[in-house]
Amino acid sequence: MFVLLASMYEGIVYRSTGSWYSVKTKKGFFDCRIKGKIRLAGIKSTNPIAVGDRVRLEVDPQNAKQGVIHEILERTNYIIRRSVNLSKQTHIIAANIDQVFLLVTLNNPITTFTFIDRFLVSAQAYRIPVTLLFNKIDGYSENQKAELRKMATVYSKIGYPTHFISALAGEGIEQLKQQMRGKVSMFSGHSGVGKSTLANAIDPQLDLKTASISSSHAQGQHTTTFAEMYDLESNMRIVDTPGIRGFGVVDMAPDELSDYFPEFLARQSDCKFNNCMHTEEPHCAIKDAVAQAEIAASRYQSYLQLLEEDTPYRK
Repeated sequence: MFVLLASMYEGIVYRSTGSWYSVKTKKGFFDCRIKGKIRLAGIKSTNPIAVGDRVRLEVDPQNAKQGVIHEILERTNYIIRRSVNLSKQTHIIAANIDQVFLLVTLNNPITTFTFIDRFLVSAQAYRIPVTLLFNKIDGYSENQKAELRKMATVYSKIGYPTHFISALAGEGIEQLKQQMRGKVSMFSGHSGVGKSTLANAIDPQLDLKTASISSSHAQGQHTTTFAEMYDLESNMRIVDTPGIRGFGVVDMAPDELSDYFPEFLARQSDCKFNNCMHTEEPHCAIKDAVAQAEIAASRYQSYLQLLEEDTPYRK
């Protein structure tokens, strides 16, 4: 599959530091740089190559373990967000993903409905299935568990799979392994929600670095600096990503945004106007569903917030 010519190979990017890429081929791993400026049509990002990308590389004749990436092969999908430091640019988190597990915690750190909705909208736009993992259930009071169940119900009613787990205590891990077999899975969420702890629970041999929550700000510390892919048993692969504090969506025209809310898409044909934006228009099926609590008010608020995003972030 991987060999093209005597010194040319195909491989998969397992780690990206921004300037160097660790690429796995059937001949092993190569540390690679990019030849010139690789740009993908229609994508202006801070990182043209992402973990999960399939690439063609040429081995450095002077160093048998280094190479130069000449080409990025066609992606099946990717997930992208607005760059935090360069707000008008975008950052590709990972490519060629089978599924994403978004880790959610009620506190330490707090995961908001807004953050979840922004992430789900982006994943929906790029056709990536998402499962919500409500982590750290071993540390919640009964009232907090009830609050967490209400939060999970918002998303399970829409059709998103939800699981309650404790990565630290090992609760719910075996069920998760079954869903991951033979697939490339990405772990995402805020810093401190337990992504690396979960990876270690799935395969203790990984021994990924973890850190406690900052007591002064109740935020997670960035233990994962760069996205990285790992091979596990049963043909499982995971992509562990750095914690995300904010999630800016991109490439979404206002009149297409509602398509990425599944419960909106299922009802919007019942709106009086074909071009209904679900804001001020009369006889809007979406607003009616919100009023009748058939659509969660939090989801509708997230939709309105996204509509108000500055237009430079869209195509």
